[in-house]
Amino acid sequence: MADDFDTIQETVRACLVDLLGLSRARVAAFDDNTPLFGALPDLDSMAVATLLTELEVRLGISIDDDDVDVEMFETFGALVRFAAAKALN
Repeated sequence: MADDFDTIQETVRACLVDLLGLSRARVAAFDDNTPLFGALPDLDSMAVATLLTELEVRLGISIDDDDVDVEMFETFGALVRFAAAKALN
């Protein structure tokens, strides 16, 4: 399990690079307000499912269907906060 916020943030960045094929430089520039779902063409519903599974594996967390909502994919910051809430509890 990831044990600090910075590690979680970097893990989320790595997942976006690895799964969506985005450049490391582009993802490194993401901040809390960077829009994701709807702004990244590659982040469709199938990619969301794959991303959630990969976050579970890399962070050692469990994500239930009830945990998932559209808001968590609106921005990079929202996704990181969601992952951190799961991993740090």
